[in-house]
Amino acid sequence: MNSELADMTRRSAATSTLNGLMVWLGEAGLRAAALRPRLAAAVDQHAASVRDALGDPAAGSHPVSLAGYATGLRDALIESDWQLAPLDDVDWERAEWPTVRLLGICALARSHGYA
Repeated sequence: MNSELADMTRRSAATSTLNGLMVWLGEAGLRAAALRPRLAAAVDQHAASVRDALGDPAAGSHPVSLAGYATGLRDALIESDWQLAPLDDVDWERAEWPTVRLLGICALARSHGYA
């Protein structure tokens, strides 16, 4: 029983993290990718890379693993003083690697129903 509760709590926290990422960047970025084939291709490549890094590419990513990856990336970006421009100022045709990587995470979260 405690194990089930702990798993539900971890999954809930992970889903919350992924939803926050979608609100902050994912919704706008994935809309932009839908209109820009080069960005869409780059997002797909990053999503595949993240999926492969997290384990079983066929089964997909678990929300806790995906949220952990997103949090680790965010923390590394904060340490390196990287900041996302305001979304209205992002040049989606020339999106930076961190932006596209985060969008790849968002794409995975959306495709698996986590966000």
